[in-house]
Amino acid sequence: MTSSKTALILGATGATGKELLRELLSSNEWSKVGEYGRRVTTETNLPANRSKLEQKTIDFENLDAAGLKDGRWDVVFVTLGTTREKAGSAEMFEKIDREYVVNACRAAKTDDPKHDQRVVYLSSAGADPSSHFLYTKSKGLTELALARLGYADTIVFRPGFLKGGQRDETRLTETIFSYVTGVMSHFSPNVEIQVPVLARAMMNAGALGSSGLPSFVGAVKAGQEGAWFTLIGNKGAVLLGEQK
Repeated sequence: MTSSKTALILGATGATGKELLRELLSSNEWSKVGEYGRRVTTETNLPANRSKLEQKTIDFENLDAAGLKDGRWDVVFVTLGTTREKAGSAEMFEKIDREYVVNACRAAKTDDPKHDQRVVYLSSAGADPSSHFLYTKSKGLTELALARLGYADTIVFRPGFLKGGQRDETRLTETIFSYVTGVMSHFSPNVEIQVPVLARAMMNAGALGSSGLPSFVGAVKAGQEGAWFTLIGNKGAVLLGEQK
């Protein structure tokens, strides 16, 4: 690995995004880290080693003014997402969860054919473009849309239940579910993952690329004609995240 990679993270204020931002800033692998979003991490919540951080508040409805491609980012990490409850409606959920994500990644892609860029997207277990459920269908459609953008490498994570993240709010159903998955995790490695481990896995995947992933991760080729991507499931994410 070299020490000259640049990284853009979209969605750094969410549970996984917060941890990913810390990992990127702490690693010598990255020479510049961009945090672009509707809001950015406050000064008090940033680690001490933030000299290479570039923050910018952007309007996802006016991405032409955001200057996303100006950074010539080597890797674009996407941890941006929401829920129908937080979005307020199914229409707004799809706009934020899929439209904003795809449009921002399109805007971050450079016009230089010699610059190979990679996108690493945090999806969800059960993601399926044909799903009857809004959430998993949106994730599945987003995966395919990102794979069609023409990045040199597209890596998708489909983790299980996210555990140990720092959220701005407490979700009762998730608290209850965490106890259930905690028990189930003793019988299956595909049920849950600690958020810091997932963040480290995403960073490692971004640095290694699809061709550099260890075989024990169990990454597979997924998608469809014209929209292929590398898929990493929960077990693989745990194993990759445990690598320092």
